[in-house]
Parts: sequence; C-alpha cells; structure tokens
Amino acid sequence: MLLAEDDPRLAAMLISLFGGEGYDVTHASDGQRALHEGLTRRFEVLVLDRGLPAIEGLDVLTRLRGRGVRTPVLVLSALGNPADRVAGLDRGAEDYLAKPFDLAELLARIRALVRRHETVSPVLAVPGGDFDTAARTVTTAAGLIALSDGEARLLERLARRHQQVFGRGDLLAVVFPDATDPGVVDTYVHYLRRKLGRTAVHTVRGIGYRLGPLR
Repeated sequence: MLLAEDDPRLAAMLISLFGGEGYDVTHASDGQRALHEGLTRRFEVLVLDRGLPAIEGLDVLTRLRGRGVRTPVLVLSALGNPADRVAGLDRGAEDYLAKPFDLAELLARIRALVRRHETVSPVLAVPGGDFDTAARTVTTAAGLIALSDGEARLLERLARRHQQVFGRGDLLAVVFPDATDPGVVDTYVHYLRRKLGRTAVHTVRGIGYRLGPLR
C-alpha cells in the first residue's frame, strides 16, 4: 500500500492500522514523493490525501492516471462536500472518504477496493519459480514440481497476496474449510517447504505465515 498523508500523527496511526491488517505500507509525506513512488513501484492500493505539500493530491492522481498507472485509489480528505467528492471521482479515484472517518469503514473500503481490482492470473511468481495455478505445477531452474491439491490451494492463497501475513485461522477457513484442526495448515506449510525450499514460506512469530522472498 502507498499512503500519501502529510499529517505525521495521522500518518503514524494509519501506518499502524494498516500494518496490523497485513499491509506493507510505504509512506509519502508530500505529493512529489507520492508521485515518484506511484510511478516507480507497484502497489495494491493507494490512500491519498488531497492537501499534500509540493503537489496537490488530485494533481498526483491525474499524473498517475496520465502515465497509465491503474492502482486503485481511495482519497482520504477533509474536503468532504459533494462537489469535492465528485471532483475526486472524476479525476480517477475509485473511492472517496471524508475526514473524520470511522476506522472500521476505512478498512472495509480498502478491502473492497483490493478485491475488485485483484488480478486473477493463472501464473504467479513464487520463491524459486513460476506457479501455474491451473496445472498445479511450479517451474524452477531445476525442473517441474507437481503439487497436491491442498499444497496448490495454500500456495495460491499466499502468492496472490504475497506481502500479506495470514493467520492460521484465515488459512484454515479459506484453504481447508472442511478441516477442524489448525495443525493442517502447519502440515501443508511443511509440505511446501519440502518441495520448494525452506524459505518458500516464512513464519511470522505469533501471527502466521506469508510467502517467502520472490525470485
């Protein structure tokens, strides 16, 4: 996530909030930095304040859209009357939320944006190779590695949101809905590490798992 917010106290609070939800947050405190980050890196979502120093938030958005950047944008601004919201949406934002805002609503809107714009690709980058989700195989420098159905479902869940940390409960509910023992998640993590290498899945102590470093 790219967060463009110049208020240091609000930025610190939002970074903590989004980090707790598993997002890897890059912070830009002015419009110039936000534009640079948005043009040079890929993000799942951009949270953009309008009253930024150097370049105003909607001007940042216009320049990003003009350069072909299609990262979904939520404008988070104290300018919240209908005309302001219309201006933000017309300039290319997918959503607009006025300050002050409810934290739960903000998180829900972010989740909705990410879901709507998630690219469903049959081939995903994973540690050591490329994962064909349809064939359930990983192509590596050493050859082709076949995965079981459970291994493939777990790897796809981790790979589609490779920067997110997933709790065991989430993985159990989504990947293994018919299982009741959370230990099944640990078992399949072990299977993936055995096939793809020990660093393929990273343990985040006290939280859960995330995908290991990509190629």
